[in-house]
Amino acid sequence: MEYIQKIDDMGGIIPTIEKGFIVREISDAAYRYQREIEEKKRIIVGVNEFVMEEEPVKIELFRVDPEVEKKQIERVNDIRKTRNNKKVKELLEELRRAAEKNENVMPYVLKAVKAYATLGEIIGTLKEVYGEYKPETII
Repeated sequence: MEYIQKIDDMGGIIPTIEKGFIVREISDAAYRYQREIEEKKRIIVGVNEFVMEEEPVKIELFRVDPEVEKKQIERVNDIRKTRNNKKVKELLEELRRAAEKNENVMPYVLKAVKAYATLGEIIGTLKEVYGEYKPETII
């Protein structure tokens, strides 16, 4: 309750988020947690205690076949040529307005998807309104 009171005293959750308080608190807690693990004040089986001395299994990274990538790019380009681009533009503008008004954007996203707007176009529209999250650097 003391912690909730502290947030209330700072003006509520929205101002604390805007001031970066919440992100700092999470970062500080993660830092303390990691230090406890490293100093063995917090035991995690298999991480900092009771660790097996076997060689780690090598996992091959998935790589997209360049031919598959090329075909996917062609498919997206074909869709952009054959869809109703005017309708897509209108729906993306509706999405932007809904985001600016802080409305539920999901119905607008679904309409845009049904008109064959790409994920990149939809995300780009939302980024213009909301921006992009960039975590603070902890020193």
